[in-house]
Order: sequence, then structure tokens, then C-alpha cells
Amino acid sequence: MADTIQGRDIPGVAVQNMKTKRRFNITPYLFILPHLFFFVVFVGYPFFSGLIYSTFQYNILTPENNKFIGADNYTNLFNPNSREFDLFWNALGNTGLFMLYSVPALVVIPLLLAVLLNTKLPGRNFFRAIIFAPWVLSVSVIALLWYWIFQSNGGLVNAYVKTLGLTGEDGPVRWLSTLPPAWIAITVATVWWTMGFNMIILLAALQDIPEQLYEAATIDGANTWQKFFRITLPLLQAVLVFVVIITIISSFNLFGQPLFMTNNGPSRGTEPVMFRIYDEGFNRNNQGSAAAMSFVVALIMIAISYLNFRVFGKKDNTY
Repeated sequence: MADTIQGRDIPGVAVQNMKTKRRFNITPYLFILPHLFFFVVFVGYPFFSGLIYSTFQYNILTPENNKFIGADNYTNLFNPNSREFDLFWNALGNTGLFMLYSVPALVVIPLLLAVLLNTKLPGRNFFRAIIFAPWVLSVSVIALLWYWIFQSNGGLVNAYVKTLGLTGEDGPVRWLSTLPPAWIAITVATVWWTMGFNMIILLAALQDIPEQLYEAATIDGANTWQKFFRITLPLLQAVLVFVVIITIISSFNLFGQPLFMTNNGPSRGTEPVMFRIYDEGFNRNNQGSAAAMSFVVALIMIAISYLNFRVFGKKDNTY
């Protein structure tokens, strides 16, 4: 018997099709279950527990003294008369400065390296490996390495400066104990450490651009700079937005470099906001205030990421 009569479904067949469509399939959920489990345990639970802690005067060592204080931990961060106000906003301002110093360098330099190593350069795989290699080292190794390089007395940088006769009247530059040289040292160490990761991401995106576009541009008489600005950059827009966002997030997570290189000095001048949260929670034993600081920082990071998407992610460039 035909399934249709004059273009209409037979009722029995239609009901059977609807039952088939509504049948629950558990297979996709089994695939995401492992990830969902770890997400709930390591992201979901800490998020909601931290949100609860931020409304308490909370000390994990003396739970009997914990008490609910509502939004006081948050209001203290915006009250100029509170102790937390100066410490938190000084540290957040330092992190903002570091972001302004490091993010442009960590986008422009990896982009230029990716473009260079995307050519048929002899030994390009060797150079790719060399540039990416520092990324596998820990922050303590990187920070201590650059600590000795930027040492005022006997450091490699000042040794070269002295050899070139560029030492000023005040003697060698105190890279790690004065501002802004301390930020220069921290930024240089960070860029050297992490630029290889961004370079690999951009290099993969460059290799995804069809070579025919460049060949057509060459036939039309475009030079190297015109190809770069008219083809490469527009087609890298989505990846560049991604790189900028992850670099901003990484900049907000600054912790080890100032701790090992400058001891967060001089006079808390390089203390990042992540160390302030750590100090508040574990040295001052005020986990509630530290949780409130964490959520304020998270909201600022979300706002910056959203603005980045709005400003740079409007156009959908396709080819």
C-alpha cells in the first residue's frame, strides 16, 4: 500500500513517523558525560561555592566564626575608606598596565613571526620549534632566568649596556627595583615566554588561507603589503579576535613573574590582582573577601571580552 493518497500522508504512517522522531537517543549524552562531570566538579562547584563564600565573613580555619554579611565584601571594594579598596584597585591598575604593555606585543610579534615562518624559509620548522620551546617551561623557570638577566649588578642586560658605553650618570639601570623599568623586564620576560603559543595559532590560520587568493592578487598587480592588508588581515580577523581575548585573559592571570622577579615591588608597584586575591585569601585568611575580588575581576574580564567581540568581531569574512 502506498504511504500517501493524493499527496496526503496516511494517518497511521504519520503517527508512526512522529513516534520515531520523538524517540530519545541517549548516545550523544554519553559522549558529553565525561566532560560534563569534570566541568561540574572543577568549574561548576567552585563557581557557586565561591559565590556563596563571597557573601560571608569566611575563614576556612575557623568555621565557627563564619557569618553571613551579604554584599559587604563587594561594597568594601568600592568604599574608599576600607582597607581592601586601595589594595585591590592598586593591584587591578597594575594588571591593567601590564595588559596594555603585553597584549599588543603578544599579538603583533607572533603575527609577524607567523607570516615570516609561513614562507618557504630554509629551516622554518627548526625556527618554529625554537620560538615555541619557552612555552613548555614553568613560570618559575622563566622568571628566575630573566631575574638574573635583568639583575642590576652582573646581569646580562647591564653588562651589554656597560660594554656599549650607554651607562648613565646614575650608574646601571635598576631594572627590578624601579618603575617603569620593572614593568619592561616583566613584559619582556612574558613576551619571550608566551609568544610562541600565539604564533602557532596564527600560523595554523595562515595555512588555511587558499594560495589561489595570493596568486590572483599577484596577477592583478598587488604588492606584498597590499596582499597583507587586503587578504591576510581580513581573513585572520576571527582568529585575531580569539588571540586577543586569550591574551587578555592570560594577562589578568599574571602572578609568578612579578613575584619571582621583583617581589611585587617597588612598594607594590608591580603587584598583580591575582596575587592580591591570593594574599587576601591565604595570608590574611579572608576567603570571603578574596572570592568577592575574584568575581569583580571576572566581570571586568567578561566586559572586556564582550567589547572586543563587538568592536572587532562584527564582520564575517568568508572566501
